Amino acid sequence: MLLLAVDTATPAVTAALHDGSSVVAESSRVDARRHGELLLPAVDRVLADAGVKLDAVTAVVVGVGPGPYTGLRVGLVTASTFGSALGVPVYGLCTLDGLAYASGLDEPFVVATDARRKEVYWARYDSARRRIGEPAVDRPADIAEQVAGLPAVGAGAPLYPETLPDARGPEYVPAGALASLAAEKLAAGGAFLPPLPLYLRRPDAQVPKNYKVVTPK
Repeated sequence: MLLLAVDTATPAVTAALHDGSSVVAESSRVDARRHGELLLPAVDRVLADAGVKLDAVTAVVVGVGPGPYTGLRVGLVTASTFGSALGVPVYGLCTLDGLAYASGLDEPFVVATDARRKEVYWARYDSARRRIGEPAVDRPADIAEQVAGLPAVGAGAPLYPETLPDARGPEYVPAGALASLAAEKLAAGGAFLPPLPLYLRRPDAQVPKNYKVVTPK
């Protein structure tokens, strides 16, 4: 087994390789504006560090979000392209689940990432491997009662200390955590998400209300 994991659902552009037992190479860089420029070099770097070629990959793992529209699609399109070119399966995982797994916490907590517009993408967890309910996007003040007293993992916590005062690391998901979580799921016969974007809200760009369709005569 050689899993290639990538995620671009947060400002971190991250890639990793996992051999079924452990992470053998990993690369992460935080740059919210250069996902498209940085992801393929990151993949090249982890392949070189592991001393393998791309055709040695047996499956691709990708974080499906939630996350901003443009950045999220970079990772998903790249993962799907690799899967198609190599003829290997592509497994989707919730990016918040990867952050939860990376935290290693063994107590109830919340994962919160920056959703912009003064909102967070968030979900509650019983432990690093068990999510309670579905991911959501909300204003921090609107979820204050639900997250009161819980440690908070992810970059959303430091942005809203009045609601999420007990901030813990990591702020961004490392692809190695996604790969390790996927390896555990594969070994246990667990379920994955399709490699499709988990947006949770509509994109900013919309067709104007008074838009007129012009048809040729």
